[in-house]
Amino acid sequence: MTEERTTQDSSRLPGWLSAILFFGAVALVVGAIMWIYPKGDTEAVAGETTTTISPPEEVDVSLPLDSAGEPVADAAEVILPSVVHIQTETGVGSGVVYGDGLVMTAAHVVQGSETVRVRFTDGTQVSGTVLGTAEQVDIAVIEVDRDDLTPATFLSEKPRVGQMAIAVGSPWGLESTVTAGIISAIDQTNCSTDTCASMVQTDAAINPGNSGGPLVDREGRVIGINVSIFTDSGANDGVGFAVPSEIAMTYADGIVSDEPIETAFLGVQGADVTTEGQAGAIITVVVADSAAESAGIQLDDVVIGFDGVPIVAWPDLIAQVRSHQPGEAIDMLILRDGEEITISVTLGVNTEEVG
Repeated sequence: MTEERTTQDSSRLPGWLSAILFFGAVALVVGAIMWIYPKGDTEAVAGETTTTISPPEEVDVSLPLDSAGEPVADAAEVILPSVVHIQTETGVGSGVVYGDGLVMTAAHVVQGSETVRVRFTDGTQVSGTVLGTAEQVDIAVIEVDRDDLTPATFLSEKPRVGQMAIAVGSPWGLESTVTAGIISAIDQTNCSTDTCASMVQTDAAINPGNSGGPLVDREGRVIGINVSIFTDSGANDGVGFAVPSEIAMTYADGIVSDEPIETAFLGVQGADVTTEGQAGAIITVVVADSAAESAGIQLDDVVIGFDGVPIVAWPDLIAQVRSHQPGEAIDMLILRDGEEITISVTLGVNTEEVG
């Protein structure tokens, strides 16, 4: 009997391995198709399954941006009709409409001038008369013969540190300029040759010519009147100061009514603490029959807080008293004989002339 021998071709794979490779290849092809084409809606038709491929949606690039994403633009749209450019014989500044025929600005912008040139954002210009100035807080009022102006909205509450701040004015004479930043500090003491005042501090770019213009919030409401910057270069270094709107309005109203302004009076004199330990304002004089004497404030008391605001030097106390109204009840934090005590004081009245 002849034995038959079958020789297996070495290029042939076992059946089970061929099946694995076959189905693997099919899976790769299907996967490639699914990757190339987007997933569509699948529906059954007469027992069969068909796939409908949805074309990519077209994007309408003409749609406007969401206004919530452009708060500076929105605020500028609100406040710009109320902002003016002021030209004097010696320079330029800014201002903001706050009443019928009335423009508020900084006192130093109109210093020495009886009349100024006021130009509005619509390009019209008129002559304005300086009604008066309050040098104590650097606020002035100009009267113009216009009854179609758009007064700005002024806020009375304090802004928050870190909130958006937008400065509008004419820096370097460039009208209707808008710069943005944040409120970098509130209750910041800023002193001039005459007195100290509590200011709103911002890093929004403020340069010469911005003085008198408004500092507004994201809704275009006035939170301060820009009056000064701190700088070593003579230009903006990111530290600008504005008179809080409530104080600015108080003095502006006094100028318009031609009446003295009643401001708060504590009735003390003092100095910076120079010894080691807690910084503050040390009391050196207590005025007789004053609010301070009635409240029980004593010599050598160290004031370290006033209505929740830290006091680290004598100018801070001056500024904080000036920022309040007569008759307000204020808690003062006092360091006496090494112990902290709280004293409640009802502020008295000090009359200041404006002109």
